[in-house]
Amino acid sequence: MAERMLKFTTVARKTPEKRAASERNGDFHEIYADFIDAKATEQASRCSQCGVPFCQTHCPLHNNIPDWLRMTAEGRIQEAYELSQATSSMPEVCGRICPQDRLCEGNCVIEQSGHGTVTIGSVERYLTDKAWEMGWVKPLVAKADRGQSVAVIGAGPAGLSAAERLREEGYAVTVYDRHDRAGGLLIYGIPGFKLEKEVVERRTQRLADGGVVFKLGFEVGRDATLQQLRDQHDAVLIAVGVYAARDLTAPGSGSQGVVPALDYLIASNRKTLGDEVPAYDSGELNAEGKDVVVVGGGDTAMDCVRTAIRQGATSVTCLYRRDKANMPGSLREVANAEEEGVTFEWLAAPRALQGDAEAVTGVRAIRMRLGAPDASGRQTPEEIDGGDFDRPAQLVVKALGFEPENLPQLWSAPDLKTTRWGTVKADVRHQMTNLDGVFAAGDIVRGASLVVWAIKDGRDAADAMHRYLMTKTGAAALIAAE
Repeated sequence: MAERMLKFTTVARKTPEKRAASERNGDFHEIYADFIDAKATEQASRCSQCGVPFCQTHCPLHNNIPDWLRMTAEGRIQEAYELSQATSSMPEVCGRICPQDRLCEGNCVIEQSGHGTVTIGSVERYLTDKAWEMGWVKPLVAKADRGQSVAVIGAGPAGLSAAERLREEGYAVTVYDRHDRAGGLLIYGIPGFKLEKEVVERRTQRLADGGVVFKLGFEVGRDATLQQLRDQHDAVLIAVGVYAARDLTAPGSGSQGVVPALDYLIASNRKTLGDEVPAYDSGELNAEGKDVVVVGGGDTAMDCVRTAIRQGATSVTCLYRRDKANMPGSLREVANAEEEGVTFEWLAAPRALQGDAEAVTGVRAIRMRLGAPDASGRQTPEEIDGGDFDRPAQLVVKALGFEPENLPQLWSAPDLKTTRWGTVKADVRHQMTNLDGVFAAGDIVRGASLVVWAIKDGRDAADAMHRYLMTKTGAAALIAAE
């Protein structure tokens, strides 16, 4: 009812309680508490129900945010959950890790008017966590068996989202992944203080219970070629993400103690999952007792600096060559890192790594300024003469972004077309590659991006694959009739 809404002028914005930095720095549990029912209802009632919902249009999944906020405010929690999950395969994941400050909440009308945005992400998380608690999350039920099978290469958010929709349509779905757990970067890349692993595991278990087959520890190129998977299945989806780290081009970057961000995060996540991790135990991928420098300004860099704090680093410094306003990562994550004791050196870049081949001992950096815009419109960082400074470091983490691996070479698939950036070339209309029946989705197509975009791409690819396989069924039926 209308009187339950539009309370943004009388009800202040309130986020869920956040654990104090002194408490959370000692573990990898999520830092935000859950909303209680009354608080979720109260905060949802702040929505202005505007005629043009910019929150919805700026959500990659175009979630029907105003309507499920209204339902939450009215106490219709199960209906609100059902509406939120209708357009998203993992609403509780997006509620936790999406950069809402850059997407839905950043474009909230009442935020623009100075009243503080609706806490959309926290309500989204609340709805699905409540649904799991109350048993409203229904098992995955497939339609009648279509007699066709699909291979999904990659068990990250794009692959899992596609697998869910394809299985619902009655296809036999097999998900292949190189890791020993499904979830991709949701399991091994994103730390538990942002996304506890049981949140992902219950999603993958739901898929397995619904008939999706997972072949883990399976590496395309080693255990099978792309062509062999094509021969076994009626369609194939490439959803492997981008894993090759961009390198640090500075003297000394090959020294021991200079490590890629993903190697560092995977080791930490494996350790928290209870695995044996020799590189962690030896100290190679462990920040305990060390001065740590992380190079980069994206969300991966924020994950690294906050992980180092929890591992007991002596000091943690983040170097980023642009200023805070131009960093690609979430400002919310920067604020959390600052609370936890991370030092940020804005407008600073590494010039050389000190020490020798056996051990890095420090980073010589240089101050930068922003000059003329480049072709993309962003101001180009320029070195300031005489702006050198040193930071001690026994561990340097390279968080400069990710590039695609050379899939045509790795998979013995020289005919698979890629772009000049190395991403797989897929038709924007139907997401099929140049190979018949082979589709691609997620970061391997668009480049390193957000989980929410991967979920959207996976869902779109599944719909395109369904249309493609339906045409094959039709052709087969015509042949049989003749």
